[in-house]
Amino acid sequence: MYKRVYRQLPSNYQLVLSYSGANQRYAEAVTKAAQETGANMAVVYRTKELRDYFVDKLVQCGETCRDVIDGDQTDLRFLDPQRVIVGLYAKGKAAKADTSGFVVG
Repeated sequence: MYKRVYRQLPSNYQLVLSYSGANQRYAEAVTKAAQETGANMAVVYRTKELRDYFVDKLVQCGETCRDVIDGDQTDLRFLDPQRVIVGLYAKGKAAKADTSGFVVG
């Protein structure tokens, strides 16, 4: 799925990559795609407090740093600045209990 960000997209079309540490190769590929294309990357944090800790801070993303924004404020992703990490927090019992690596923290 992350390969789509390398394609020519319509001007009114924006993709947000989804980070997951469940598979190391996938995590590296998504991070690389975000770096090379400037696409935003969503990261799901285990708690709201953890997400809030990172909001408005620079976070290492591969070889570069990116600002983290609060992705739970709105679903209008096309309004987000470019080259940021969209910080979300896990909602629901299953998400909070995730041990696959998809949820960070």
